Amino acid sequence: MTDQSYRFPRFFVTAPSPCPYLPGRTERKVFAELKGEDAQTMAEALGRIGFRRSQNVVYRPSCDGCQACVSVRVPTASFRPGRSQRKLLARHADLEVHACEPWATEEQWTLMRRYLAHRHPGGGMAAMDAHDFADMVEQSPIDTVMVEYRERSEHGRTGRLVGCCLTDKQSDGLSMIYSFYDPLAGRSGLGSFIILDHITRAARAGLPFVYLGYWIQDCGRMAYKTKFRPVEALVGGQWRVLED
Repeated sequence: MTDQSYRFPRFFVTAPSPCPYLPGRTERKVFAELKGEDAQTMAEALGRIGFRRSQNVVYRPSCDGCQACVSVRVPTASFRPGRSQRKLLARHADLEVHACEPWATEEQWTLMRRYLAHRHPGGGMAAMDAHDFADMVEQSPIDTVMVEYRERSEHGRTGRLVGCCLTDKQSDGLSMIYSFYDPLAGRSGLGSFIILDHITRAARAGLPFVYLGYWIQDCGRMAYKTKFRPVEALVGGQWRVLED
């Protein structure tokens, strides 16, 4: 017998808390648990209407009087890298890319700590410990991989890990859950390269979209998400190309 709650999930709303992106505002989320045989289908369907996955739940902002968080995705068939993006692809073309099972490793955790310390020292994830990281990576009821970016190996040794992206594989594309990289590796633009690599690989596989998560127009640290043109934004329940 199929548990109907899997097909029609029960939604919950969190209590208001300070917004991590826009000072002086509060945030609230609506979320539902992913479980059972329909978890993959449910995650994909909710993803198309603006939900994001975190471990075994999907969530979406539901803030009073604010709709600043906008879901964005890149249509892979029409994407054409600009000049600077082509340079990035060439600059990091030596990296070896591996899609690994979602099992947290000490090497990944060390990279994550370095990334948070240099890129988001006061962010909401700054207090993350090894157990939190393992939960983020391993608690997924759907088809998930950890994509690793390594410098080319020499003499049979494993190359240095310089980037990772926790990625959900969907029937309509790839959803980039969280990416992180070594800010001290001497590889400028590595974060953007990881996005470009996902777009390239999704296009080769015939997958129409790469989901980038939420974009906030007035949040400068999210501006990079609109540099992958064309980019579609979910506005008024419809995906539309974001105009310049």
